[in-house]
Amino acid sequence: MINLPPARSTHQLTTFDPATRNKVLTLEPLTRADVGTITGPGYVAKLWLTFPGWFWAHWEPERPVDQRVLKTLIVNVYLDGAEQPQISAPVGDLFGIGLCRMASFAANAFGMSSGGFYLNLPMPFRSSLRIEVRNVDPDFATDVFCNVLYQRVDELPDDVPSLHGFFHTGRQSGSEPLLLAELTGSGRYLGCTLSCQGERPNYLSYLEAPEHVFIDDNWTAPQIVGTGLEDYFLGGWYFREGPFIGPSHGVPVKDTLDSSVAMYRMHDLDAIRFDRRFRMTFESPWDADRLAPFAHSSVAFFFLDHPQAAPSIPLLDELLCWYRTVDSDHQSIP
Repeated sequence: MINLPPARSTHQLTTFDPATRNKVLTLEPLTRADVGTITGPGYVAKLWLTFPGWFWAHWEPERPVDQRVLKTLIVNVYLDGAEQPQISAPVGDLFGIGLCRMASFAANAFGMSSGGFYLNLPMPFRSSLRIEVRNVDPDFATDVFCNVLYQRVDELPDDVPSLHGFFHTGRQSGSEPLLLAELTGSGRYLGCTLSCQGERPNYLSYLEAPEHVFIDDNWTAPQIVGTGLEDYFLGGWYFREGPFIGPSHGVPVKDTLDSSVAMYRMHDLDAIRFDRRFRMTFESPWDADRLAPFAHSSVAFFFLDHPQAAPSIPLLDELLCWYRTVDSDHQSIP
């Protein structure tokens, strides 16, 4: 994916405090806290975390259960002393499913593996990397368990890029373009997670919208155009055979009655390169009267030559854009 120098030593950043034997970082409503700061040069090789709240906690039976915590718990990653994060996204979207629901899957880059959440994309840093978790729920507290494995190196070459994760979400009428990401700079687009839900049941026609990729001088006409949204995620016919999990692309959730689909695709040799600017949308060729409203959320991943700020997380009402959220619980005792 990128050429990293040999590791000199291996370390871990963790919420476990050896002095108190406390394993968690507690986040009260509308608070934020640092998991910790790493000094460089080096790179994060794996980020793993978990948290309660989306299932009944048998050890604290009066604690409320609300799967919206998958949306209201935010992960921010700051590179090299930046004031604004380079990665900023709700945990559900960052790790693959943005629908306020849990579904186990394990891909190469990220996944939700039976209660754990992980990200394997390398995060190089030259002077420092800081990981922050933020709770934007006004009523709901949660506890965060986190382990971050990182490698120290002697020096990072100048051409090693920085990992970015850009979050977007919202509702729309159905006919306007779905914006995945837009930025200026030089780098390559690595892939995305995308979740969609129609306002009415049994509606999946938002999948008619192919990708439109605008690069550098091709800013009014796309340089890359696909044949359908599900085609971009390497499926077909509205994912006719249902959910599937692959190492670099998949559909962890397809709930036709709920009009909900969660998708991911990561690029390798087919990563999309750009020198000055990049914009990617999904745009339907159908007439507006054939389309219906839907909601969406996504995280687009990039390697950029220079760190830049991720888009700001929207206010709570827009963040919780879904028309319906699941109300089923999960068994707490394995």
